[in-house]
Amino acid sequence: MVDRPKKPSALNPVSPGLAPQAQVNITHANSRVSAVLPTGESVEILLYGATIVSWKDATGKEKLFLSQKAALDGSKAVRGGIPLVFPVFGKAPDHAATATLPQHGFARTSRWEFLGKSTSEGSGTTDGGDSSVKLDFGLSQSNLDEASKEAWPYAFGLIYSVTLGREGLMTSVVVRNEGESAWEFQVLMHTYFRINDISKVSVSGLETSSYIDKLTTPISTNTSPSSTLSISSKIDRVYTPAGGPSAPVVIAEAGKPKFSITRDNLNEVVVWNPWTDGASMADFAPADGYRNMICVEAGAVKGWQKLEAGETWEGGQIVTDVV
Repeated sequence: MVDRPKKPSALNPVSPGLAPQAQVNITHANSRVSAVLPTGESVEILLYGATIVSWKDATGKEKLFLSQKAALDGSKAVRGGIPLVFPVFGKAPDHAATATLPQHGFARTSRWEFLGKSTSEGSGTTDGGDSSVKLDFGLSQSNLDEASKEAWPYAFGLIYSVTLGREGLMTSVVVRNEGESAWEFQVLMHTYFRINDISKVSVSGLETSSYIDKLTTPISTNTSPSSTLSISSKIDRVYTPAGGPSAPVVIAEAGKPKFSITRDNLNEVVVWNPWTDGASMADFAPADGYRNMICVEAGAVKGWQKLEAGETWEGGQIVTDVV
């Protein structure tokens, strides 16, 4: 072979490489989407429910709690991760439009479409690689099963975006009324955070805030004290943080901040831990798993959001990994 000293650089054995890029894959027989940043952070989402089932930092440490008995085959809603609640939080027997829907609606039990990815490059980094990747998922009336269509016969469109960054995770949802009449909805990001020891956890950002205690009979409305919240028994509360959505709600463990949650257009924060009642749930494991999780859930669930024909609504959360 004749040596050509001026051959094109593209043919040189050693060529300048592309900046590191986020890797996005569709796996498990087209049922999951995963993304990994060049620095190692990762996220995994089931198309069933668009449920986030894993979020890991650059060292591979898991940030979300997922029950050992969680159904990941599309047979039922996932116990753990981040299920998306829509169009009703819990059950609302007195709200005619959603009265016949199952617990937490149909978004978490419907198969979503993966709409694609987009990335952003890091600034001021040595490698110049991708610093975030956004994954978009879509759900509309046409994706629903017949039972859900019959129970909630409204034309709608949802776009759910999951953005993985080097310092955290952002989830946002756009809701559009694609029909000719108005309808109402609720939405919630049911985030199960993984912690080491619930007895050492405190939650700040809820001080002096109004909250609904769903464990009292009848359900009561109270105002939280000025101290941080600690968990020592079963809890199921809907807070309206006094500082508003932009003020962070911080989960700390042993006095050290662990996660910080800020919200956009999501005025409520649900705090839930089943305590020992978790052992009676068929899909909750291990039985003492309540020690290693706390749900701090950003949502719009106090009252109803109303959309007229053609209108859209958007809300989201940013979870920063403080550790």
